[in-house]
Amino acid sequence: MPAVANPSLLLYALIAIVALVLLIARYRINPFIVLTLVSLGLALVAGMPAKDIMAAYETGVGKTLGHIALVVALGTMLGKMMAESGGADRIALTLIDRFGERNAHWAMVCIAFVCGLPLFFEVGFVLLIPIAFTVARRTGVSMLMVGLPMVAGLSVVHGLVPPHPAAMMAVGAYGAEVGKTVAYAILVGVPTAIIAGPLFAKFIAPRIVLPSHNPMADQFTDRDAGARSLPGFGITMFTVLLPVALMLLGGWAPVLAPAGTPLSGFLLFIGNSVIALLIATVVSFWTLGLARGFSREDVLKFSQECLAPTAGITLLVGAGGGLNRILVDSGVTTQIVALSAAFQLSPLLLGWLLAALMRVATGSATVAMTTSAGIVAPIALAMHYPHPELLVLATGAGSLILSHVNDGGFWLIKEYFNMSVGQTLKTWTVLETLISVVAFGLVWALAGVL
Repeated sequence: MPAVANPSLLLYALIAIVALVLLIARYRINPFIVLTLVSLGLALVAGMPAKDIMAAYETGVGKTLGHIALVVALGTMLGKMMAESGGADRIALTLIDRFGERNAHWAMVCIAFVCGLPLFFEVGFVLLIPIAFTVARRTGVSMLMVGLPMVAGLSVVHGLVPPHPAAMMAVGAYGAEVGKTVAYAILVGVPTAIIAGPLFAKFIAPRIVLPSHNPMADQFTDRDAGARSLPGFGITMFTVLLPVALMLLGGWAPVLAPAGTPLSGFLLFIGNSVIALLIATVVSFWTLGLARGFSREDVLKFSQECLAPTAGITLLVGAGGGLNRILVDSGVTTQIVALSAAFQLSPLLLGWLLAALMRVATGSATVAMTTSAGIVAPIALAMHYPHPELLVLATGAGSLILSHVNDGGFWLIKEYFNMSVGQTLKTWTVLETLISVVAFGLVWALAGVL
């Protein structure tokens, strides 16, 4: 069994992680500040030269944000155009019409899975919750029957499918191909969303009695649904799925064209996540903006005002990159590699476990995924693990487990669904845990096949 050369570094890293957890979860200090302070403190006690610490941290932040900031900005603009144009409403109404009112829970998981592709979980939730309220009232079923499938679809896409920031950061950390990651994520995510969404909702909804009056539902269902015309279903779907299609083309470029040819280079170029999102966002300015009667000033306003809320998550992802760099430069990851070799843990299992522990402790899927990916990536590299795309999915699955009271999403679900804390634990917390366990099981099975 290999020996760990410097176990004190592992102790320092453990103390740093515990401090990170306590300061964020227990004392509610801003996660960006905590990540920065813990990173610098770890570097100092690990013996890094003081003059090199900030340079290492800034390098980690810069390398991460150089890509992620562009993805966040473009994805947010595309989501804003969907919201303002009514494109999500069009998708919802069309699918519900096709599925029928009795199968509205199946329609909602499909809506959330599709609409959630370019949106953050919170944005997608606020965008789709009025539709869920309307469907529940129209069909006469419990809000849980349509609401839980909706949040299951959003959560699966948020945790597993690029171009979401944490998933994209994990793609970079593991050296995975975006196109293949998207393909595998959809392969794993669809059955996971079905199990944790419609099937779980059908089981749990009859067992949870919600208050008969929901003030939030009244706020949305009393509005005039016919006040604006909606864009066509076809053009909306084309716009939403365009970046995904382009990234898939880029990922499979070696199969579609000989390496080194102009066609291969072109496919790789448009398949880059930033280029794919840039193309789709510019297209949305026409299909969901100018073609819908919005002026150029309106489109400019939409694309500018939507960026302010992304500042926090952008900084958080960047700080996670800074911590990862400190872990590498201080030698902590080298010791973790040795420890992993000693216990002979699979990188897939290690990624899931670390992300799950960080998620339970901090309540942040983003912190869990970005931090765990930074720790596991050098281990996987040293072990020559052949499927980095599956490492992204395993880490993402772990980052979704057991949402509870230290997670902002927990309270978002509780308040909008008008549930007690106990009811939220029985529904939302169990749903998130189902997603994590089922997704990891499917990733493990896929690894066996590949």
